[in-house]
Amino acid sequence: MTNWLPDLSRGSGPVYMRLADSIESAIASGALPAGSKLPPQRNLAYDIGVTIGTIGRAYALVHERGLVAGEVGRGTFVLDRAETAPGEQADPLTISLGGTRVLDAPANKIRFDTTAAPDLGQGRIIGQILAKIGEQNMSEISSYSRNFPRNWFLAGQKWLARNGWTPETENIVPTLGAHAAAVSIISAVSSPGDKIVFENLSYTQVSRSARLLGRRTATVDSDEYGVLPDDFERLCQQQHPKIAFLMPTAHNPTLATMPYERRAAIAATARRHGVWLIEDDLYGGMTGDEIPLLASLAPDRTFLVNGLSKSVAAGVRGGWVACPPHFAQRIKVTHKMITGGLPFILAETCARLVESGTAHAMRKASITELATRERLVRELLEGFDFESHPHVPFLWLKLPDPWMSGTFKNAAFRDGVLVDDEDEFKASRADKVYHRVRIGFSSPKDKDALKDGLIILRSLLEGGGSAYVGEI
Repeated sequence: MTNWLPDLSRGSGPVYMRLADSIESAIASGALPAGSKLPPQRNLAYDIGVTIGTIGRAYALVHERGLVAGEVGRGTFVLDRAETAPGEQADPLTISLGGTRVLDAPANKIRFDTTAAPDLGQGRIIGQILAKIGEQNMSEISSYSRNFPRNWFLAGQKWLARNGWTPETENIVPTLGAHAAAVSIISAVSSPGDKIVFENLSYTQVSRSARLLGRRTATVDSDEYGVLPDDFERLCQQQHPKIAFLMPTAHNPTLATMPYERRAAIAATARRHGVWLIEDDLYGGMTGDEIPLLASLAPDRTFLVNGLSKSVAAGVRGGWVACPPHFAQRIKVTHKMITGGLPFILAETCARLVESGTAHAMRKASITELATRERLVRELLEGFDFESHPHVPFLWLKLPDPWMSGTFKNAAFRDGVLVDDEDEFKASRADKVYHRVRIGFSSPKDKDALKDGLIILRSLLEGGGSAYVGEI
């Protein structure tokens, strides 16, 4: 073990960042050569007079930079720089907005941390569509999209329609996916300082984007059936939020689906308190449930967003939002300001996929593949507690004692699997602990890769944490 101690007198900023920079400088100078072991966190914390948490953050930062790696039961060791590319510097803002995922996912890991549509050969079909667009629309491709063709709106109408509800084409805006749609809505109908409601667990890419825009976060309690109407009422009375971002069907990550009575109560509360609703139906459109959409219960207050990423092809980055009456132009302009504009070739590709029926056929094929994979998941994780749906590309796994969410994620990473811990989905700091991880099963290239990853996770679950000692 090395006797190296850092010099924190140089530089500025938080102690953990100065410590990480000192470690990086020592590695570059040869004071910490490849293979040398960093001091144990507890020892180093005592030697330099800081908390273990500070040391942990610094070690995590140099790990993100690709400078060190943890080895089970042994500690944290300096990597050979010839074997690893230097990582990017991570500033505090990047860390606060980046969530708990690694910034650049290693190529040699099995990815259970994404829920993109499974690869079923869509690339070939989409490539053919792109070729036709290139032949037929040369002038449109070479210029900006100043005029939106009617077929873009008709495609959105088809894709968003569900359970007997169909939006009017004049209320639809084509977008760069559901995320861009949600951020554009928040930007358009709220102001810096306004409060945006999220469930305690939510799709936090949107909540972090809202904070970046200067909005404040308020959280509403949920249970296994989704948002609690009484708590939503309390929140509206006490904190006067401007917007609520909700996932009523196949909630991410819990898979909860709100019953009709709760949706009706939430719609009534939103109308009574003047709160706008963003209904994320990305996974809902895959489930086949027949519960009315919030957009059908409160069309005057609800923005419904959906896209192609989870069931057709994530790389296309296409989506639509159905707005309350008279809001489409505002959202269209805001979306352009936020994103830089909608590329003709992307929007036209999405429209042709939907209008030709190809997107619906791809979604059906994806659902069939997901059902097969979900059965395999149930078989290989039998005996453990988790929520899943045969048409949705992830499960919500309850970890057996003594596993904690972050520790399990680190252990899985060490063993070659990327999963999402529960903190990735927490919209704000919260006392509640779930001891769960989300496992996405759509991205492994085939069932053999999926099986390999699940076997690794089962081994960890059965080991009960006894085989993992984390230094990072």
